Amino acid sequence: MKIGIIGAGNIGQAIARLAVANGHQAILSNSRGPETLGALAQAIGCDVAYAVDVPAASDVVVLTVPLTAVFALSPALLDGRIVIDTNNYYPDRDGRIDALDQRRTTTSEMVAAHFPRATIVKAFNAILAKDLLDPVTLPGGNRRALPIAGDDAAARSRVAALQADFGYDTVDAGPLADSWRFERAKPAYCIPLDQAGLRSSLDAAKRDEELPEGSWRR
Repeated sequence: MKIGIIGAGNIGQAIARLAVANGHQAILSNSRGPETLGALAQAIGCDVAYAVDVPAASDVVVLTVPLTAVFALSPALLDGRIVIDTNNYYPDRDGRIDALDQRRTTTSEMVAAHFPRATIVKAFNAILAKDLLDPVTLPGGNRRALPIAGDDAAARSRVAALQADFGYDTVDAGPLADSWRFERAKPAYCIPLDQAGLRSSLDAAKRDEELPEGSWRR
């Protein structure tokens, strides 16, 4: 699979490394241009491109830029593509967003509204980059599970297959409207859990309650 990555931060780099290590082709991009990624790409073994060229060269696109940077991208950029949205809302970084503060929408629903002709799947947002590269073996030898959400069942299945390639089980949380269950500061956010534990944490999430800031960082 050709996996295009828009955003070369920690999560983008981790996904590129996992993709290459598991037999996929990765194409990395950032806001400054491919000439700034040469040494990193060589170390990973991936290709580089301008962000505007990534979708046409990719089977699946990973969108992993800060939330507010999403809305500076052209709404037509991701037309016709399955897009893995890794975004989280951090008010200290992103500024206050009233629609999210009032729980009227989710981060991925906002992304989907901005890219109306893309198919958005929320994934890889509920794991720290360092943990993504070094999967935790849980008690009993169970694999860690990661949540996904999306409005297209076939796209969710494709992302679940990619997570399996990377060494993770999947728990399908349903449509994008339910993706709040594993957004920042919810019980499933960045906590190593197997499938049963992740399902329990998703079920335990309450829309108006958040964990203490940073409690998920170990």
